[in-house]
Amino acid sequence: MDSGIHMHDVVALLEDTPAEHFETGKSLILRRGQVGTVVMTYDNSAFEVEFSDRGGRAYAILPIDAHKLIVLRDSPELAGT
Repeated sequence: MDSGIHMHDVVALLEDTPAEHFETGKSLILRRGQVGTVVMTYDNSAFEVEFSDRGGRAYAILPIDAHKLIVLRDSPELAGT
């Protein structure tokens, strides 16, 4: 099944997700709507997503099931394609 999510897509979480800080190991909660970038795919059923601050420093990298993500789009598609 093709989830429509691909490498380097910018995605957002559809639900709150527990995580650990990438460097400190401290517990985090990534909230619904949190934005990340796909850095690895697992048979289109799950994706490794990197969450970074505005300075580009990663604070969490974790696998997320496809049904818990939505791709963010910045340009329209032509109708009928």
